[in-house]
Amino acid sequence: MSRFKIPYAHFKIFATAAVLLAASPLITTQGRAAGNAADLAAAKATFTAKCAMCHGPDGAGSEVGKSLNVPDLRSSAIQKLPESELTEIISNGKNGMPSFKASLNPGQIHDLIASVHTLSATGKSTGSVSHKNP
Repeated sequence: MSRFKIPYAHFKIFATAAVLLAASPLITTQGRAAGNAADLAAAKATFTAKCAMCHGPDGAGSEVGKSLNVPDLRSSAIQKLPESELTEIISNGKNGMPSFKASLNPGQIHDLIASVHTLSATGKSTGSVSHKNP
């Protein structure tokens, strides 16, 4: 009776792949580099559904938002805010902005911030993500 032997190098690759595959449901978008096309597309859809009513589709502010004095998300003041502060604002609300912590998970908030960072002063998406921290 012969036994099937797996070379040790192949075993390590197989074991690593099995562990990563088993852990994949536990990985959120916070564990990935932000900015891949699927995450950005989902974040833009979230922005349209949750934010555009006040902030407008380009981040400059809708008529409703302008009447509420919402900030222009394309401005350097907003673009320079650290991710932690933007997370706090989106999660808990600020100055009349409602809290979204009950309707957005941390990964969605992270990707939404990445999407906001793609907005430029011209109102067009730059298509790339840059997390600017002062």
